[in-house]
Amino acid sequence: MEIFKTKKIILFLVLLSILGCKENKPASEDDELSQQWYKGNLHTHSYWSDGDEFPEVIVDWYKSEGYQFIALSDHNTVAKEEKWITISEDSIYQKAFQRYLEKYGTDWVIHKIDSGRPMVRLKTYDEYKNRSEEVDKFLVIPSEEITDEFEGKPLHMNATNIQTKIEPQGGSSVSQALQNNIDQVLKQRQETGIPIMPHVNHPNFGYAIHLNDMISLNGERFFEVYNGHPMVHNMGDSTRVSTEEMWDLINISYLENKKPIMYGLATDDSHHYHKSGNEWSNAGRGWVMVQADSLSASSLITALEAGNFYSSTGITLKSITRENNRLFIEIDQEKGVEYTLTFIGLRNGKSETEELISVKGNQADFEMTEDIVFARCRITSSKLQSNPIERILYEMAWTQPVIRDAQ
Repeated sequence: MEIFKTKKIILFLVLLSILGCKENKPASEDDELSQQWYKGNLHTHSYWSDGDEFPEVIVDWYKSEGYQFIALSDHNTVAKEEKWITISEDSIYQKAFQRYLEKYGTDWVIHKIDSGRPMVRLKTYDEYKNRSEEVDKFLVIPSEEITDEFEGKPLHMNATNIQTKIEPQGGSSVSQALQNNIDQVLKQRQETGIPIMPHVNHPNFGYAIHLNDMISLNGERFFEVYNGHPMVHNMGDSTRVSTEEMWDLINISYLENKKPIMYGLATDDSHHYHKSGNEWSNAGRGWVMVQADSLSASSLITALEAGNFYSSTGITLKSITRENNRLFIEIDQEKGVEYTLTFIGLRNGKSETEELISVKGNQADFEMTEDIVFARCRITSSKLQSNPIERILYEMAWTQPVIRDAQ
């Protein structure tokens, strides 16, 4: 029976690979007419794990800031059970609790006093979802950060649109533990028939996940090229590559081994909602803009898996179109802000990507000539981020890599 289940999972991974290779196309001009851009964050924490705010407060903040979808991805929970927390004695959190109580009211906030300190029952996923969701306006997607480790190395993976909790699977190595968790996510997707999307989180957190670990994976289509936590080392260091460099090296290997291409997400990984600055993990630092036909988890995941999205720390794009191996990108330009669009790609016979062309302005038209295997665009801005981490000072955006069509 276990062998049969394993064969089914392998078949499912093969089907995903085939679909992924066919879907690697940004929207054409005709497609754009029937689709909309949706802004969302896929990595966020609340009091359900190690965040410091109530889930409904967090959800309402993202909603008020113009996001259309949010996934609260607390560690090893899907927020279905009953959970009480004790409010910290720190005056910041005592005052925050009073504001919470005043805003939401005693009919909503279930609490009691124990040994002079307030205890509060957290709202479950169903409760905060039903309170905040609006059809075609705002979506709350169930999520879990499957939080594993190997020899003390943190191995974290999100499962977006998860239906039931997945326990961390462990393994005899970093890559095996990651693969075991990916397999469980894809198994749940197969058994339920519901789109569920795994993505590897912050590979440079603790420098736990090396390039070779990422290259070894099967069935994984996403990882975080940008994560807004101040401890994740997006930029790498003198001996270890940045997540952006890792992204290209992963895809060079994936294409050589006939795997579907890896896509790069930007996320907040927010934990801290009452203290702000470069030492805190705050909301609003990174997000994805997804071009989909409707605001539903199924439609968004379909669009993400087709590469119809970009990742951003502040820049907004008007359009990304591809016609006959030409990529056209137009920026929704802010007054007084300058932009540089840098196309990065792999040439035939090369083992590393390079900067193919760099254009200043609010748009660029790039031709993928016959010597190019794949290309993507990094857009940088002259506008400083309002709350940066590491040395990533200016607003940026990343389009997804696309493979050149054979003529």
